[in-house]
Amino acid sequence: MSTQSQTSDAFAMYKQNIQKYFENVSKLTPQYFQSATELQNECMKTCQKTINAAVSIQQEFAKKSGINTDIPDSAKTAIIDTNKQIVQASTVNNQLVKTAIDATVQNFKTFNENVNAFAELNKNIIQTWISPFTQKN
Repeated sequence: MSTQSQTSDAFAMYKQNIQKYFENVSKLTPQYFQSATELQNECMKTCQKTINAAVSIQQEFAKKSGINTDIPDSAKTAIIDTNKQIVQASTVNNQLVKTAIDATVQNFKTFNENVNAFAELNKNIIQTWISPFTQKN
């Protein structure tokens, strides 16, 4: 049996159910993000191990078959510089995404701080619209 009080008022019932929903979501959200983070970490570990294993197999094959794996200095420099740029671009991208998320969070906080004022403004607008049609006591 539900612990919610029984009411026949549509708005009271709506508020009770919405409150219950958001209480539940508040409990579940951290679990969801923890699971998503664990999945992402395992995916990265798997990718890294898979690539390392593939390189190791190729290295062993090249060694046993006598393939020369020396890289010219100019190619080495190009590879190292390209990798540095990829890492730098990834870091900048991460900073941009984090800044955008932080700004979005701040926007939600600002809206949350002002939602009651918006509601009061809307109530006043509604009262202005309906006052000509309501009886004055």
